[in-house]
Amino acid sequence: MSTIQETLSTNPDLPGTFLFNSIVFGPVISRRLGSSLGINLLPANKKVCSFNCIYCECGSTPASLDNSLLPTKNEVISEIENTLINQQKQNKPIDTITFAGNGEPTLHPEFPHIIESVIKLRNKYYPNSRIAVLSNASRIHKPAVLNALSLIDDPVLKIDSGIEATLKLIDCPVESFNLENALKIMEKMNGDFILQTMFIKGEVNNTHFDNTTEEEIVAWLKIVERIKPRLVQIYSLSRIPASSNVEKIELSVLNSISERVQKLNIHTLVTP
Repeated sequence: MSTIQETLSTNPDLPGTFLFNSIVFGPVISRRLGSSLGINLLPANKKVCSFNCIYCECGSTPASLDNSLLPTKNEVISEIENTLINQQKQNKPIDTITFAGNGEPTLHPEFPHIIESVIKLRNKYYPNSRIAVLSNASRIHKPAVLNALSLIDDPVLKIDSGIEATLKLIDCPVESFNLENALKIMEKMNGDFILQTMFIKGEVNNTHFDNTTEEEIVAWLKIVERIKPRLVQIYSLSRIPASSNVEKIELSVLNSISERVQKLNIHTLVTP
């Protein structure tokens, strides 16, 4: 039995249970990726993640999962190719092929091989489309995962605080995660990735948090300057979070943070 986590969040009335019921979904209009064809390498209608983020739209991650519940590489590749063929026949645009879905995509044991296969399919059917992976950076210490991320157009890695205690309060890793180790690996990526940060405030386990305080922003900016991503994506809540005690950050605050990043000569994108 794996240590990977899941939840059977199939009740649409529960908060934070926005789950996908197929391997391929969309294309959908993404706030950051345009016309995005989503790829879910995780079980349908079940969250699988190495984090248990309090703001996650997919709900919480309380129990373990057998890897046999994951779709196979062949199932994934077949569904993606059939979808690309159908979309091409209908002349539908695809700006980005995006690995996201019901949790952390790099947890799939065949993730590196799937990436290599999807690159070939993209080149064949939609050569102008980009390939993106939305990751919480918990597996970048694995050489095969890091190499796969280096092959795609847009590896999007998440760091929600420059202070490890706050990061763990917000992201609640269910597997071992060390911020400093992750940052050392990001430094070696030579800026060829996108940093994504969710700004929120609220309360968890009777502890108040706000990752937009001056102390938090100063610590986070030091990290941004250190790892030098080619783009920083700044955003806040857009769907119902797993925890009801989480609040969205005002756009004016997000814009203020963005201005401070731009002073570091790093491009930023604020998503309301």
